[in-house]
Amino acid sequence: RARYERDEDVRFILINTPVKNKNSETENEAIFITVPIGIILTIEHVITISAFETPVMDKFLENNIRSFNPADEKRFVLQILEQNVYHFLNSLKTLNLRRNRVEKELMNSSRNSDLRQLLSIEKSLVYFVNSLNANELLKLKMKRVDFLHINGDEDLTELFEDIVIDNSQALSMANVYTNILNGTMDAYSSIISNNLNIVIHRLTVITVVLMVPTLISSFFGMNIRNGIPDEPWAFYLMIVTTILLTAALFRMMQRRKML
Repeated sequence: RARYERDEDVRFILINTPVKNKNSETENEAIFITVPIGIILTIEHVITISAFETPVMDKFLENNIRSFNPADEKRFVLQILEQNVYHFLNSLKTLNLRRNRVEKELMNSSRNSDLRQLLSIEKSLVYFVNSLNANELLKLKMKRVDFLHINGDEDLTELFEDIVIDNSQALSMANVYTNILNGTMDAYSSIISNNLNIVIHRLTVITVVLMVPTLISSFFGMNIRNGIPDEPWAFYLMIVTTILLTAALFRMMQRRKML
């Protein structure tokens, strides 16, 4: 749970960050999950804690952050929050691109594997929405109580406000993508159900049409000695009658748009 705590001269911040789920392919789980990053601020040290290798902290370890100075603890914490929001935005774009690709594949075929991919994306978005919402509440509380003691620094205060705005935009994107995905899943569910109804309807119509020749042949086979009358034209008459009745029934169903 995203939160902050204070114990005398020690301050603690916990935020959630997205990481790729290693079990997403094998166990049909979410593509991304969210894990906590702990930040401990003491008088002399800044300590970060995470049970996972996170891309956010990897950027600092690889020195890919501009103006990164571990000695400036306030800016360091804000940069962690900033990079975390950027990573959320990039992960959301990745999920949206994957959703678009799966939707294009579903236009041609309704494979279960594609539907399972949409379900995995939906699970990831649920994690994102909950984590971004918790992170946003945390940042607003930190800003209100001046947890980082930056109110006297205009540059850091403006940076913190930008981070809060970016987090809010990421949350809005996650909600929009979730709504789009829910609508897509409902639409495909309706399409699959409608296609099944069409197949059942056509099979029913075919069964009714084929019932006519079956009924006529059964009538002659069971109720007339030797199957059909002895006249040479009787067999052909039965065939012609069967074809005409079947064609008439077929035509009637076409007019009533039952086919």
